[in-house]
Amino acid sequence: MPAILYFMFYASLGLGTSLTFLSSHWLTAWMGLELTTLAILPLMAQHHHPRASEATTKYLLVQASATGLLLFATILNGWVEMSWSINEMKNPYALTLAMSALALKLGLAPFHLWLPEVMQGLDLLTGLILSTWQKLAPFALLMQISQAMPPALLTILGLSSATLAAWGGLNQTQLRKIMAYSSTAHLGWSVIIIQFSPGLALMALGIYILMTMAAFLTMKDMLSTKISTFSTSWPKSPEKMVAMILILLSLGGLPPMTGFTIKWLILEELTKQDMYTPATLIVMAALISLYFYARLSYFTIISLFPGTSNIKTYWRQKNIKDKLILPITTTAAIFLLPLMPLTLALTYFYN
Repeated sequence: MPAILYFMFYASLGLGTSLTFLSSHWLTAWMGLELTTLAILPLMAQHHHPRASEATTKYLLVQASATGLLLFATILNGWVEMSWSINEMKNPYALTLAMSALALKLGLAPFHLWLPEVMQGLDLLTGLILSTWQKLAPFALLMQISQAMPPALLTILGLSSATLAAWGGLNQTQLRKIMAYSSTAHLGWSVIIIQFSPGLALMALGIYILMTMAAFLTMKDMLSTKISTFSTSWPKSPEKMVAMILILLSLGGLPPMTGFTIKWLILEELTKQDMYTPATLIVMAALISLYFYARLSYFTIISLFPGTSNIKTYWRQKNIKDKLILPITTTAAIFLLPLMPLTLALTYFYN
């Protein structure tokens, strides 16, 4: 694909997300969502592989359904409330439909089953965009309507996302599917706290994006897409594999990694709101997620993946031109805990 086309598609992704960020009207926000969807489709289908074509088709159908449902919700609210402003959505039926549409776009449970299948058919760079950048615009809309949503609905959505994603990732051997379930689980933590502290939910999304960027870039550097190839990458670059193990444990929320910081703050806020039962349940779901992250670390360090592997093993790594983004994201994903007072100050300033 020519470089000018890559520039056009990436610029369209940025323009669509920015348009949604700056929108106070539902139609302009809807235009931004459509622009980001149409811009990523050529990137998903660029390899002309049957699995990539299947993933692109599934993604198009899911996003078209979610966008149509969101448009129907905004029309319903405009008809009943005589307002197309995002902040003035008050009709309960329209709010429920809009919440379902945004949950489908974000891959939240119980609308998350499309995400692992789509992620499995993509290359790692496009999977990174789908797991990070494509979450920003729907999450921005979700933040704006979250204060009008019933708190019980957001709590159930967050708990179901964290729990079902944790169970779904247990038996996976494909790294992209594991990262897809990880995306759903981490967004569940953001959704459950968004009603009480939007700034904390935004910080949770930012930390998740940092950790996911570090994980995907390391997998891309090591040319690993499943556990069987991941377990043979240790002799090629032990330093990067040690960093990858720390990133995985950070994604699992193990102290003193960066991922522990946001879980700690969310649990503290939930206890302040006297939500002891949801806090206990989401911690138990996090323990299940930590298990399959620790399982990846075990197969990487201690043993090889069980069974004979017939895959091609790369004994020489490719020369990576960009040597700046991976160290920065890896450092932020592992050692951001000492900067917690600064992040807390920024969060309280936002609130």
